[in-house]
Amino acid sequence: MRLRQIARCSLLIDRRSCEGYRIKFSMADKSWLRRRVEKALYRALWRAYKTVRIDPDRFLMELRAGHGLPITSFQGAFSVDPPILDDIAENIIHSGMKMAAAEGAGFGLGGIITILPDFSILAGITLRTIQKLSLLYGFEYNTDEEMAELWIAAASAAGVDLGRELLEKNVVNRLIPRIIQQIAAKASTEFVEKWAGRLVPVVSSLIGGTLNYYFVRGWGERAHTHFREKHLARKQQLLQAADLETRPAI
Repeated sequence: MRLRQIARCSLLIDRRSCEGYRIKFSMADKSWLRRRVEKALYRALWRAYKTVRIDPDRFLMELRAGHGLPITSFQGAFSVDPPILDDIAENIIHSGMKMAAAEGAGFGLGGIITILPDFSILAGITLRTIQKLSLLYGFEYNTDEEMAELWIAAASAAGVDLGRELLEKNVVNRLIPRIIQQIAAKASTEFVEKWAGRLVPVVSSLIGGTLNYYFVRGWGERAHTHFREKHLARKQQLLQAADLETRPAI
């Protein structure tokens, strides 16, 4: 009966039955919704893994023409001052946030009925943002190991501690599905707690847009930190290697 009431509220079939409903929202309802969200998010992330891929050549042209980066390959990012890359990273994250907010406001009008397509598009926006940040800081993802590194960054952005999973970094076909499952499990709990208002479409449009906006911001900022730290470590290694090469032989 309570699940039927959720549906009636989401469609505004019975406004009076929804009065005070968010206060009465039970743990059983949240558990049911969390399972639904986790499955939907897992499918959305898996679909994004299979289909979403930024065109590196086109993005390189965008960095050169749109942002004036004097590079001919992504390896050239290691010769660029980090603050310049940081400014571009902020632009990339804010662009994703705006897209996510617009998408969330549009689908939010349907309340719970539109959660599934909402996740599919949100996963695509988020993964594109992470891919762009990876390329910006000089890390491509052409090999299986590089693709695994990209999803490790995605897990870091989601606040997932992989622990022993990193031992299988080279077994990408086993690692990535596990990472996606852990991301879906962690994110679903957060979504259910924050998206309860979406069950009532009177406010679902505003809440959907706002939460999508902050979801991409949170993931984007954590991914930014991940790639920036990795970039600085790699840059230090390159500088040390160059210094050794220029030292005169004894």
